[in-house]
Amino acid sequence: MSGETPMCSMDLREVKVKETSMAGRCRLSWYEQYVQPCLVELLGSALFIFIGCLSVIENNPNTGLLQPALAHGLALGLIIATLGNISGGHFNPAVSLAVTLIGGLKTMLLIPYLISQLLGGLIGAALAKVVSPEERFWNASGAAFATVQDKEQVAEALGVEIILTMLLVLAVCMGAVNEKTMGPLAPFSIGFSVIVDILAGGTISGACMNPARAFGPAVVAGYWDFHWIYWLGPLLAGLFVGLLIRLFIGDEKTRLFLKSR
Repeated sequence: MSGETPMCSMDLREVKVKETSMAGRCRLSWYEQYVQPCLVELLGSALFIFIGCLSVIENNPNTGLLQPALAHGLALGLIIATLGNISGGHFNPAVSLAVTLIGGLKTMLLIPYLISQLLGGLIGAALAKVVSPEERFWNASGAAFATVQDKEQVAEALGVEIILTMLLVLAVCMGAVNEKTMGPLAPFSIGFSVIVDILAGGTISGACMNPARAFGPAVVAGYWDFHWIYWLGPLLAGLFVGLLIRLFIGDEKTRLFLKSR
């Protein structure tokens, strides 16, 4: 009997260790599934929008759109490559909307993601203002989108925002979410899509493609002229791409119809 007691004590200790370990894993899993991705979306959005705003504020007029295009695209690709495995690397409400529609993001995380991205946009834009000379900051309208100056440009700008954002969202959804087409080069493809979009449509609409990128500078600089374009255009594009993938071009796991079995 004296030899059985230590064994019984050992078994109890092992059970307690296992229970503690399982509880720790549950807490870690909850944090990693819900809290950490939102923190990463905030951080990534702040870094991306800081770089983007600074590139506009400090842009050399002789280089045209090249400096902002390269800065936005390369920064986004780098941040996605660094942080994408944690949150999916959206940093854009339009992207989050499309990814949710195709099943790549839990619906309950959509609103927290949007809030995190908008807060990140505010932080990034505020930091850009802090480090910029005041004259340059205000000459660039705080990197807010000031391309559209009258109502006659609204239709063209809105149409361009929809089309440009579609290319960006397609690059994200098909390169990083859709199983049939996803691959390791997705961060670079997404970054290149931003470069191409800004070079192509920057003079028409400013090529925002991201409500968070528009919102932060608008708040910091107090510039709200035609701001709604940079919400409506990207969000319509995200909705359209999400439906397009769900109905037609997604893999069998994603498509709602026209399945082989």
